[in-house]
Amino acid sequence: MSGFLTTENLVAFFMLTSLEIVLGIDNVIFIAILAGKLPEHQRDLARKLGLGVAVISRIALLFCISWILRLKEPLFQLAGFEFTGKDIVLILGGLFLIAKATMEIHHKVEHVEPSDAQKPAPASLNWMLLQVVGIDLVFSLDSVITAVGMSESLPVIIAAILTSVAVMLAASGSIVRFVEHHPAIKILALSFLLLIGVLLVAEGFGRKIDKAYIYFAMAFSLGVELLNLRASRKAKQLTATKV
Repeated sequence: MSGFLTTENLVAFFMLTSLEIVLGIDNVIFIAILAGKLPEHQRDLARKLGLGVAVISRIALLFCISWILRLKEPLFQLAGFEFTGKDIVLILGGLFLIAKATMEIHHKVEHVEPSDAQKPAPASLNWMLLQVVGIDLVFSLDSVITAVGMSESLPVIIAAILTSVAVMLAASGSIVRFVEHHPAIKILALSFLLLIGVLLVAEGFGRKIDKAYIYFAMAFSLGVELLNLRASRKAKQLTATKV
């Protein structure tokens, strides 16, 4: 145990935990969007299962790190671009996110309300989890490669992943409910996923874009929207007081 609790391992643990929490925002938002389409009694279960799938897939990828590193080897060239297995996964995952976010934004903006006869059946929990598994593979690739680059201790990496998921699990319920109850925030969340999709496709074509730019832009937009929500709440309170 004393060999595990070294200064180097503790620093790596805290750095990796912070990194996993930041990178896990993608997962939480994606799960929030999908869980919102399920019947209400299944949403909490879907959120917990979705994050459970996320941690299992990350740990599984850690034990397949030699295979993951081989994904960085060139497979073929096309139109002047050299593609690896990792690039293909990123491009497919990015296109899926772009399509998913675009369809959800269109549905929200158009406010399509089908008749009772045209209403689709509620989304399936199994289908939701299948989508989480697929997209989490994409989100986990960079996360796992970065984690292995920061620490050579597998127990430290696994401990950091488990801790970050515990933090996200504690916060995800409030995030899911907040996103679901505020349409403007949901549009922002979908826009964030759309940007992440574009970033993944660009990275698949060898155009590395620092995620910090996107996180900062979305944090700024979220801050403005939270101020707007607070101003609206204050205005309603003043109106109610006057009445």
